[in-house]
Amino acid sequence: MRVRLRFDQQLEELRGDVLKMSRMVEHQLQVAMGALERLDTEQARIVFALDNEVNLARFEIEEKCFGLIVTQQPAARDLRSIVTVMNMIIDLERMGDQAKGIAKVVPHMVLSPDIPRPAELHQMGVQVGRMLNQTMTAYAHDNIDLALAVAKQDDEVDALYAHVFSQIMTHMANARTPDKIEASYEALRAARELERFGDLATNLAERVIYMVTGRFQEINTDRNNAAI
Repeated sequence: MRVRLRFDQQLEELRGDVLKMSRMVEHQLQVAMGALERLDTEQARIVFALDNEVNLARFEIEEKCFGLIVTQQPAARDLRSIVTVMNMIIDLERMGDQAKGIAKVVPHMVLSPDIPRPAELHQMGVQVGRMLNQTMTAYAHDNIDLALAVAKQDDEVDALYAHVFSQIMTHMANARTPDKIEASYEALRAARELERFGDLATNLAERVIYMVTGRFQEINTDRNNAAI
């Protein structure tokens, strides 16, 4: 009985580690968006340091997962929880990479600070940050309904991305110098990183549903793929 109690405590500690990592990624995104909106190269460099911390957290959690599998020989539901963690930390690390990708565009855009940055770009940042937060709340409380709600928000992010894409492409068509074209492209690249961040948040929500129900449910369907 004591062995089981200790194992349950270790699983909860593991969940706590994942939640902490998600907060690190959320902070990394906020710093990256601040750097983009203010074209602050110093703040952009901070994002890279934060990314190293996220990567380290991923490997530390992964080691704990392997340790539990080897020493505890978990039953099916417990193993599902551990496997979910191992998948979630990979997606969280990738989300950190998306935030780093946003920071990477800042030095290029500084060269043409007058390039328009559509308001929807900021809205995308807010929305995907909210998606990550809500997904991890769903994970903390085994809340399937909240996890499912993330899919609707991803549709909103896709719509915002379409608006950003349209506006930036129009500006690129009217740009008269190569540097302004490049800066506009970098703004579009930032939007793409945010769109991908939202996709990964939805992946996390799918992991939560799998952990709770034992069934994998794809909630981030791509309408474009359906038409192929």
